[in-house]
Amino acid sequence: MVDKIVPRKVEKLVGVKGMNDILPPDSARWEALEATVRELMSRYAYRNIRTPILEQTALFVRGIGEVTDIVEKEMYSFEDRSDKHGQAEHLSMRPEGTAAVVRAVIESNLLYDGGKRLFYMGPMFRREKPQRGRYRQFHQVGVEALGFAGPDTDAEVILLATSLWKAIGLTDVRLELNSLGQPAERAQHRAQLIAYFEKHADLLDEDARRRLHSNPLRILDTKNPAMQEMVAAAPRLLDFLGAESLAHFEGLKAILDANDVTYTINPRLVRGLDYYNLTVFEFVTDRLGSQGTVCAGGRYDDLIVQIGGKAAPAVGWALGIERVLELLKEQGTAVSTCVPDAYAIISEVTDLPQVMRHLQALRSLGVSVQMHTAGPEGMASFKSQFKRADTSGARFALVFGADEMRQGQVTIKPLRDATQTQVIQPLDQIEQWAKSLQSPA
Repeated sequence: MVDKIVPRKVEKLVGVKGMNDILPPDSARWEALEATVRELMSRYAYRNIRTPILEQTALFVRGIGEVTDIVEKEMYSFEDRSDKHGQAEHLSMRPEGTAAVVRAVIESNLLYDGGKRLFYMGPMFRREKPQRGRYRQFHQVGVEALGFAGPDTDAEVILLATSLWKAIGLTDVRLELNSLGQPAERAQHRAQLIAYFEKHADLLDEDARRRLHSNPLRILDTKNPAMQEMVAAAPRLLDFLGAESLAHFEGLKAILDANDVTYTINPRLVRGLDYYNLTVFEFVTDRLGSQGTVCAGGRYDDLIVQIGGKAAPAVGWALGIERVLELLKEQGTAVSTCVPDAYAIISEVTDLPQVMRHLQALRSLGVSVQMHTAGPEGMASFKSQFKRADTSGARFALVFGADEMRQGQVTIKPLRDATQTQVIQPLDQIEQWAKSLQSPA
């Protein structure tokens, strides 16, 4: 007697918490947004840069700041295997894009012949509590204009962002501006800020007390309702700005005013990263709960020196792709999805070689075609294939029936527009009628 073999139960593996799959048809929304970004960047003469996901941990410690939440709590860091000299590298998955772009620019000496306008798209990683629009693997689009010192470039990157909102139909965002001035001005403000918060120490929460002497500016960005009134009365950095910093800020506002860009001045607006100076800004919304920042950026003239390059000014921003898509969905804005122009319905398995040759010809002419594939028992019934054709979203069905194949023809049946009539086309003249199948741009 042979023992019955019982299949061993295999544990199902799942994805890492906060790191999400992007599946069809939702991935088509991502592709549509990314295509719009690429086209817009081209219009503004920004060129694509791609940096590695892994960087030396020291890059972010030096660039972002050792006492920031990102470096202290949120980075995915590890010690790589030792090399032949027994030295191990300390590496981190990038938590943001700017420091890596600056490192690449310095390492490749890209500014040797003048300023550069760059953009990037890709995944970033932070170990934080996953919530709506905020994940451990998240994706950003960013622009960096390096080597340009004037407020006109600050305005340009803001205008680029407003053009993106218009291109994708995003309406429910507002622009907030502030100036962080220069280091000496911030130092004066910092001393006054610490003194003010020390007078109100009984109102500070644990996070604020921890930041009081290391990064007091971040206390202004608190979300604690019990601290709002006290923080609102704190000394304003704008009141400490000198003539040059104020002139830069006024120059920015003048350009935005001339281009009818609406904004508000938010004296409490700060950035969570240490490398910003002068202009800072955010595009915010009320539709995504506490995660209301959609796009944020500003000027970071000191970062290039901090990372080891020759002093050069820079300004940029980054947006969260997940948040933008979530906001588009929330406001009910349709985003184009990917559907085929035509769906091929085939009568006989034996016709597949010839049918697929014709489908390849159509695809080479720019027509998107989905083919109904054969099963173990051959091709499904026409009724079943037409049902799948309808579900695919295709505008036309291409019917390769037995009669059509004998006569070297294909029947083209409209699936979406009742005013269109069914036609028969010769397969040896595909070039003449292929464009009639393509969806309007």
